Amino acid sequence: MPGPALVTRVRSALVRTRASGAVLIALLLGLWQYSAYHWVSSPNWPPVTQIARALGAGFASGELPEVFGSSLYRMLSGYALGVCAALVVGLLMASVRVVHAALEPTVELLRPIPVPAIIPPLILLLGVDDAMKIFIVAFSAFFPVLVNTIAGVRAVDHVAVDAARTFGVGRMRTALRVVLPASMPYILAGMRVSLALALIVTVVAEMIAGSAGVGYFIMTMQYAMRASDMYAAIVLLAALGYGLNRGFLAIERRVLHWYHL
Repeated sequence: MPGPALVTRVRSALVRTRASGAVLIALLLGLWQYSAYHWVSSPNWPPVTQIARALGAGFASGELPEVFGSSLYRMLSGYALGVCAALVVGLLMASVRVVHAALEPTVELLRPIPVPAIIPPLILLLGVDDAMKIFIVAFSAFFPVLVNTIAGVRAVDHVAVDAARTFGVGRMRTALRVVLPASMPYILAGMRVSLALALIVTVVAEMIAGSAGVGYFIMTMQYAMRASDMYAAIVLLAALGYGLNRGFLAIERRVLHWYHL
């Protein structure tokens, strides 16, 4: 029997690392595997091993890399456009009262609109090609970054801004060299939220009006009753989302090294 000290050390190691999370995922996958053979008798609930084989076959044929590559292109293009636009508009709204007064009602009118509700009119205006999907991703990524940018700029210490003005630093340079860096914790928090939204919206847009991409692939596999391929795409989608989040956190730690001390 292991001693209490050893049990305590193992428990502390699990808490400090992500090992406990990996153990939980492994247990859930094991439960899924067991349920597919003993509790649920349905071709729509395949065992994990069958999904893993479908995942391997999809990579071997090149189908899954192509599907996910096209979705990543739409997602990252829309995300970049939305973030850049939100930074410019957010800095202006937070710094110039006239701009804030003019744009704030429009922003608050558009921000609560559910994304699926604006896809049909966008199809009429932009069609069902990449332009519509990139626009809808940019639209979704815009608002979290905008709101956080405004909050971040308003949270900047006025002493730092006044000091820059005292030394004769111009307004634009103050915004870029003082206000923007001080607002980065807020801005990056909004960008992280928008990153997840961009992935979700890309898949939803491809499901509603797509002829390629992950969303279209999942719907096609559902209609074709190829449950293993459908679940393989969903599992890979979850892994992609996790990887994007971890990658963003790594970049955030490097950019905000002074903030996480």
